[in-house]
Amino acid sequence: MGSATETVERYLRAVVDHDWEAFGSCLAEGVVRIGPFGDAYSPKGPYVEFVAELMPQLDGYSMRVDRIVDGGRVVVALLSETVEMGGVVRVTPEALVFDMGPDGLIEKVDIYIKPPNRGGTSGS
Repeated sequence: MGSATETVERYLRAVVDHDWEAFGSCLAEGVVRIGPFGDAYSPKGPYVEFVAELMPQLDGYSMRVDRIVDGGRVVVALLSETVEMGGVVRVTPEALVFDMGPDGLIEKVDIYIKPPNRGGTSGS
């Protein structure tokens, strides 16, 4: 069994590769996934089915992982997902927060979307 970071990296790679066996192997049986709009999937079977059905439908899908922060039992992945919708390429910056179980498997995934900059100023 690897580190929490390795489990999260394997999970993210499995999403991109559409490797649902590897994806499922990263998850605890009772995993809970809470999406950015409050949508929830649990346990493992329904969550894997949801992702396995959704991902092949996303035209031009790609993921760029910017950073993974490993706090042991909590791991945060900062990333951007890209899809093409109606001929328009959309890039969505996100933060995924993973709660890790004592067995090294993912027990919970919370997904947060970073809203687009609406013309505000940035601080230094």
